Amino acid sequence: MIDIDKLRQADRRSLGRAITLLESSREDHRKEAELLLDQIMPYTGNALRIGITGVPGVGKSTFIDSLGRYLIEQGHRLAVLTVDPSSSVSGGSILGDKTRMSFLSTHDCAYIRPSPSGTTLGGVARRTREAILVCEAAGYDLVIVETVGVGQSETLVAEMTDIFLLLLLPGGGDELQGIKRGIMELADLVVVNKADSDMERTAKVSIADVKHALNLLKPRLANWQVPVLPASALHNQGIEEVWMAVMAYQELIVGNGVLQSRRKQQSVDWMWRETGDILLGQLSRDEGLIFLLDDLRQRVRDEKIAPSVAARYLAQQFLESRKSS
Repeated sequence: MIDIDKLRQADRRSLGRAITLLESSREDHRKEAELLLDQIMPYTGNALRIGITGVPGVGKSTFIDSLGRYLIEQGHRLAVLTVDPSSSVSGGSILGDKTRMSFLSTHDCAYIRPSPSGTTLGGVARRTREAILVCEAAGYDLVIVETVGVGQSETLVAEMTDIFLLLLLPGGGDELQGIKRGIMELADLVVVNKADSDMERTAKVSIADVKHALNLLKPRLANWQVPVLPASALHNQGIEEVWMAVMAYQELIVGNGVLQSRRKQQSVDWMWRETGDILLGQLSRDEGLIFLLDDLRQRVRDEKIAPSVAARYLAQQFLESRKSS
């Protein structure tokens, strides 16, 4: 069992064990995890949740380390939940983020937790939402979720955070073409990183291009013009300006009630996703449907039946089996 008192005191061992418990798929662990969540719920919801995404090579980890240094100097306590895109079996580059976050990885006021993305779309570990709650219960007032990169399912990040920050590179005209329109529409703040030395002029051009692209899109939030700011995480430049923009956004969504309503909707969305995962798990383990599952898989592979038709038939058979049991 997790010692709640130690967890509330930000004991790193208890915090790590709690997140490991949440990530476990064992049935007995899930029951213990649900009990843990019930116990910590009164202590959650007090942190600002920030999602950060960007194309590979944009410098997400370095940016978070630079931003984290600034925030800790301002008296904040920061938890960073990173998602390792490599195999959960081999471990992959699970230490990579900690290596690039040299300041945060050694500071008492920061906590970094890498987790394998597994099969979850968008580079977000399935239990990232629950890990956010645990970090809040441990007293961290800022939680950053760093995602694998830019992909269609990055909307999952926006569904669990309060502000969604998109990092871009200078001279990224082609990069803009490759970014899904939906990602740009979800961005509450855009930062052009590595805007230093000989890239300053290029960064200015990129900022103008991004602003033009944003003007063609419907804003995510009324009365908010998405800022596009230059920064150099490597040289700690522009970090304060980025944080001032984050604070302005937070003030707006708190003042107009958007933060509260958004979090309520996120919780409902989370419930439905969990319901779907649980039902899918039960279906795949139903002994009475094993042969039907195998048959449908093969027929879909052989293109003898449309996937949508197979899915509906499978769901109907599952419901019928529940009625008769």
